[in-house]
Amino acid sequence: MRIGLRGLILLLFALSVASLFVGVSAIGPLDLLHPTPAQLEVLRLSRIPRLASLILAGAGMSIAGLLMQQLIGNKFVEPTTAGTTDTASLGVLVALLLVPGAPPLAKMLIAFGFALAGTMTFMRILNRIPFREPILIALVGLMFGGIVGSAAMFLAQKYDLLQSLSGWLYGDFSAVLQGRYEMLYVSAPLIAIAYVYADRFTIAGMGEHFAISLGLPYRYVVNIGLAIVALVTAVILLTVGSLPFLGLIVPNIVSLYRGDNLRLNLPHTALLGANFLLLCDILGRTLIHPYEIPVGMIVGVAGSGIFLAMLLKRRRSHA
Repeated sequence: MRIGLRGLILLLFALSVASLFVGVSAIGPLDLLHPTPAQLEVLRLSRIPRLASLILAGAGMSIAGLLMQQLIGNKFVEPTTAGTTDTASLGVLVALLLVPGAPPLAKMLIAFGFALAGTMTFMRILNRIPFREPILIALVGLMFGGIVGSAAMFLAQKYDLLQSLSGWLYGDFSAVLQGRYEMLYVSAPLIAIAYVYADRFTIAGMGEHFAISLGLPYRYVVNIGLAIVALVTAVILLTVGSLPFLGLIVPNIVSLYRGDNLRLNLPHTALLGANFLLLCDILGRTLIHPYEIPVGMIVGVAGSGIFLAMLLKRRRSHA
């Protein structure tokens, strides 16, 4: 475990250094010895906030996916495949329509309420499905999210907010500046709470009857886990946009070499998620330099490819 964590920490340090010196403004490591005022301003206002937001968003979204997979007992679900992200987007859109001048905290709370309600609705739908085939549950989540997303698209089109909605479809860190990302720090205590409740989440993931037989307040624990997922999703969506499939592929990669111990996998998942998002962001900023590709698009392409490979692998295993 120490070797694995040490390797992820070293990789995070290397990618963080690379992220600080990638961008339109030419700043190299040697410039830090005698930086100009303009270079210091770029680092303070843009590069360092962007680096912090990438690490927090990558770790938070990966942990949210891990918790959802544990509580539902399905490796193919995460916020973007269970309707959580879509309902959070709808919540932000409703906030813009009803209280356009509301502060970011109020919009976050509205998005959190919609995300939590959407996740609870998805859980109710699962309880009515007689067959709990993992692939079927993931497809149901995608269909549910598609319905909610269509409703959000209709409202955005009707009230001329389509451009604002499209900004949430792909995560983009190019607009992250000092004073516009600090809400992401909410993810840090939520990850700490997830670690404290890790053993309870593990028992809850074994089923309601089993958890109750062990004296665990099943509904209470599940609601805490779903609240963490909904709040992390809402904060990330409101700050940087959607990061599709990140919470799906990272926990599955960790489980391949770490097993399914939730408490031990939490730090690995957080670090791997941060590394993966940093790598995607660096690629997006260098492939067509000086322009950049939204990191959500790169994460979506990579995540959808891995998700498809997982589906095909499972189909071959049942053939």
